[in-house]
Amino acid sequence: METTIDTINWGATWGTAGAIVFLLFLSAFFSGSETALTAASRAKLRSQADKGSAGAERALQVTEDNERLIGSVLLGNNIVNILSASLATALFTMLFGEGGVAIATLVMTALVLVFAEVLPKTYAITNPERASSLVAPIIAVVIRVFSPVVSAVRAFVRVVLSMVGVDTDPDGNIMSAREEITGAITLGHNEGSVEKEDRDRLLGALDLADRFVEEIMLHRSGIEMINVASAPSDILDQCLHSRHTRLPVFRDEPENVIGMVHSKDLLRAVDKLVRTEGGGIEAMEKLDVTDVMMEPYFIPETTTLDDQMRQFLRRHTHFALVVDEYGALQGLITLEDILEEIVGEITDEFDHPEEPVLEAEADGTYLIEGNMTIRDLNRATEWGLPDDEANTVAGLVIHEAQTIPTTGQVFSFHGFRFEVAAREANRITQLRIRQLG
Repeated sequence: METTIDTINWGATWGTAGAIVFLLFLSAFFSGSETALTAASRAKLRSQADKGSAGAERALQVTEDNERLIGSVLLGNNIVNILSASLATALFTMLFGEGGVAIATLVMTALVLVFAEVLPKTYAITNPERASSLVAPIIAVVIRVFSPVVSAVRAFVRVVLSMVGVDTDPDGNIMSAREEITGAITLGHNEGSVEKEDRDRLLGALDLADRFVEEIMLHRSGIEMINVASAPSDILDQCLHSRHTRLPVFRDEPENVIGMVHSKDLLRAVDKLVRTEGGGIEAMEKLDVTDVMMEPYFIPETTTLDDQMRQFLRRHTHFALVVDEYGALQGLITLEDILEEIVGEITDEFDHPEEPVLEAEADGTYLIEGNMTIRDLNRATEWGLPDDEANTVAGLVIHEAQTIPTTGQVFSFHGFRFEVAAREANRITQLRIRQLG
């Protein structure tokens, strides 16, 4: 009889040990699933789903409600962990008496830490998309089974949080997809996996919807224009010597733009006058620029770069004049200007020689032009000067100083030292900038 009792006890012992191992396996499954499904890139999963992966498609469905997903996985994980710990305590108490509680605590802590936490989570974080595709079908069943309990827990948690003044929005996204992309690009650059030029191009494309034409337009003071009252020969000379193919035409005053001339249209008109019967070089005097100019295209200065690029493509034009709310001319913008915000400076054989690369002096000071945009300076130096209140560096200094500084004046703000190096009339033309600290 004694032998039979001992055999039955050992059978129960091995059965309990087997149950503990099985529960540890479930704990590892829940831990790895949580890590894989939260770490997996939805973009990569979508790409795999589009290629026919049913697991990836199910993983996308499962991760649509992260709160329910995490709640179900945590509930399952806690159940198996608590149950395995209870069984281990009972097993070791039966084997070693009262000292079995301490032994069970040490053994289960080591087993759970290594085999139910570190090992599965390490694999999941290393292969998140593959792991999430494998576990998603099973997790979907777990979510369906635990859904009533999880819903009750979620409701209780919201009530508790509302009592302490915390509002929860289960349908809101913590970060938008665009912010996630921006953060990933910036992080990749900081870690060295994304080159600076690639980062600038990618972030430049993402920023188009938040930037306005007034930020990059050529100011009206720098626009080259044709006076409609000029002699035909003078107009032709101006077009030939200009590095631009399109020039605005004004009447009486530069503010009154009446059209835009393309050099090819002007060349065709001249060719027609000179080559036709009875023509010749003297026929040039019959040239009327208003016959070849096109209607001017005006846009408000508050138009975003993204919208304006779409308008350029839709209208099949590359040139627009920018006006303020009163209709006064402020500047001009071209499709090339917008593209340069993405790919950098675009030059051809008719452009001015490329400006020298911005280089720091021995003490870390940069001598820059006042009309240099803050965005370009930040790109060149990896600084973070704010561009919310001004587009150019000179504009930032004037905004912070609340006055037009004189040559030699020095200011310190935003962690930088600004010295006015040159000024013409009311314009700051050159500045010396050095980062403090």
